[in-house]
Amino acid sequence: MASNQLDTKSQGWSALFSEPMSELVQRYTASVFFDQRLWRADIAGSLAHAGMLAQQGILSADDLAAIQRGMAQIQADIEAGRFEWKLELEDVHLNIEARLTQLVGDAGKRLHTGRSRNDQVATDVRLWLRDEIDQIVNLLTELQRALLSVAEQNVEVILPGFTHLQVAQPVSFAHHLLAYIEMFARDVERLQDVRRRTNRLPLGSAALAGTTYPLNREHVAMALGMVDEHGQPAVCQNSLDAVSDRDFAIEFTAAASLCMVHISRLSEELILWMSQNFGFIRIADRFTTGSSIMPQKKNPDVPELARGKTGRVVGHLMGLITLMKGQPLAYNKDNQEDKEPLFDTVDTLRDTLRIFSEMIGGEVDPATGQKSGGLQVNPSAMQAAAQKGYATATDLADYLVKKGLPFRDAHEIVAHAVKAASSHPCDLSELPLSVLQGFHPSIGEDVYPVLSLRGSLEARNTLGGTAPSQVQAQIQRHHQRLK
Repeated sequence: MASNQLDTKSQGWSALFSEPMSELVQRYTASVFFDQRLWRADIAGSLAHAGMLAQQGILSADDLAAIQRGMAQIQADIEAGRFEWKLELEDVHLNIEARLTQLVGDAGKRLHTGRSRNDQVATDVRLWLRDEIDQIVNLLTELQRALLSVAEQNVEVILPGFTHLQVAQPVSFAHHLLAYIEMFARDVERLQDVRRRTNRLPLGSAALAGTTYPLNREHVAMALGMVDEHGQPAVCQNSLDAVSDRDFAIEFTAAASLCMVHISRLSEELILWMSQNFGFIRIADRFTTGSSIMPQKKNPDVPELARGKTGRVVGHLMGLITLMKGQPLAYNKDNQEDKEPLFDTVDTLRDTLRIFSEMIGGEVDPATGQKSGGLQVNPSAMQAAAQKGYATATDLADYLVKKGLPFRDAHEIVAHAVKAASSHPCDLSELPLSVLQGFHPSIGEDVYPVLSLRGSLEARNTLGGTAPSQVQAQIQRHHQRLK
């Protein structure tokens, strides 16, 4: 046999072929070195399938016991790092099946009755992704709690709210953080919705057309926890669609991309806020790096890298969509390319959420129960920045409206007042009453509380507003939701 060819006897289809597979082709088409992470799902799916085959009388009780015994040994070997993953066996499925056959003989060969690698891999990826979604939802919950903890301590802290990155109106810093909690709460909703469609069973569809064996697919679905919201078995209803569908992977990556976009927006603000020009916050040193040439530097590497990794995840979404766009029914080898972008998306999102939770909320020492690190806030720098840019100009316009002026007229009057204040320069609240009355005689002494930052905050006491009482109410709502 030529040195660049492999023995076809190791393949699941060897009898048909008259020459060995090229070693180059073997390496090009193999997936075992990245899809081996599916091993738990593969074993779980195989055990559920075997149990159903025995229940249906397709597999003997002795064969079932042998398969269960062999799979227990394989699981122990993988967990202990003793399992030998072989490139010539191509993927996680054939590696496990071949080892099972070595351990238990013909019973291992009978396991594949009534299924194909097409429905097997579709099932494995769904099972694996379902569990990963659950972990990511938990991490998103922890990140929301971390943000909520910081918000609760900073309800009264005044931050300049920006539009177009220009000072617009004062807001509570807590109110600002709660906006991100809303985003991450929506991410959880999306992921839970994706999970519902992911948690459906393709197994039993075989290669593409179903099978001649009297399978009980509902039994397998129940054994694997693939159930709908009513606890009923959730089974893919069309065999062609079941083996070729990757919508669930695309949906997950879309939800992950949006979640990373939210992380990226928060990252951008953290980067700005910790810069010397802002000085609003401090990030613990363990989440920053220094410069090799400038000793004064403290760089926000974690949020910067998260901002960059967002593009990576969005790129995976584009890759998966492009992967599927030209495929005819049913399964095609193209679909092997779904795993690496999906796996990397999961890893990137999971790691990012974990590190952001600690960076924002701090880390609890298990020995003492004390929390260290976390986001440190500089209220005086935030308030000083809010004093710039005439952040209460809209409040003066609202004041004039309450005096009977149409808003558009009030808007024009305040624009002249701002122009006058900027020429001095001073804040609107620092203009003498006589000057303010020159713009409109209805302005009285009662305007000065309106023009204060605190007064501006307190005035926005409507549902969803930045008034401290409203912010406190939202904090309590989130506490109840995140219990």
